[in-house]
Amino acid sequence: MKILCIGEALIDMICTDTGRSLSEGEHFLKKPGGAPTNVAAAIAALGGDVLLAAKVGDDPFGRQLVDVMKDFGVSTIWMSLDKSSFTTFAFVSLMQDGGRDFVFNRGADGQLSTDDVQHISLGEVSIVHFGSATAFLPGPLQEAYVSLLHRAREGGQFISFDPNYRNLLFGDKKESFIEQSWTFLKQCHFFKVSDEEAMLLTHQSSVVDAATILAEGTSAVFAITLGKAGTLLVHAGKTATVPSIAVQAVDTTGAGDAFVGAVLHQLSNFSLPMIQAMDMDDWKKIIANANKAGARTCEYMGAMEAFKHLSRTIFD
Repeated sequence: MKILCIGEALIDMICTDTGRSLSEGEHFLKKPGGAPTNVAAAIAALGGDVLLAAKVGDDPFGRQLVDVMKDFGVSTIWMSLDKSSFTTFAFVSLMQDGGRDFVFNRGADGQLSTDDVQHISLGEVSIVHFGSATAFLPGPLQEAYVSLLHRAREGGQFISFDPNYRNLLFGDKKESFIEQSWTFLKQCHFFKVSDEEAMLLTHQSSVVDAATILAEGTSAVFAITLGKAGTLLVHAGKTATVPSIAVQAVDTTGAGDAFVGAVLHQLSNFSLPMIQAMDMDDWKKIIANANKAGARTCEYMGAMEAFKHLSRTIFD
């Protein structure tokens, strides 16, 4: 059975002149990105059968994104080329104080509409993953997201969610992001959040308290990633910290997406009732393998470059 990822496909323009603002920077590295795009690439790299629903511009950058996905083995049948919108760009520069100078030039990704996704046949899809950082911004993608969520619930698909909060995107719209996220948290079967996202979504100041509220407010199995400290797994009210593996980190970009991709790839071998029957030990093995995939991703510069090597990740 197939995995469907929905959300943004975009181009990250990373200023390599560290410490200089975007207006001062002169050198930029062009990288394909977008959280669900990364997850789809990771799944395909691990040998999974995955489709990506996204909209890009009918321009050189949009066509590059389609080609990159095809090269990984991702089905692009539901990737649309929009003649009226340019491909979305995110410009980022790392400042000396650790902050980021950020400009988001939103284009085609936000134009993926309910009409675009209503023809997707979910009959051959066992898992639907919602992992878009931009889907909770106003626009057609926001509506398409909710529409597909309802279809997946009615169709009996396994639903995965990763909120992918970006403060630079939402700013004063933080509460809107939290409210929309809870709609998905309450309806999904699995979700992954970072420690910072867990505390943001629950208005708590500790991961332990955040995990308690998430467990009380949802029925999902969930993972709170803790960086090199591993992952806090919560299943049926029980918690376990699953350790990661030691690596020489070069770049953490895409580690969370590789983690999610590894979880979903493993789950795609099972039906929904079989997944729901899994116990804590089953989930600990899945999360341990996902930790490996996330850690291995950190050994390479750039998410897509790292994903090329994921096939070498040995799962227990």
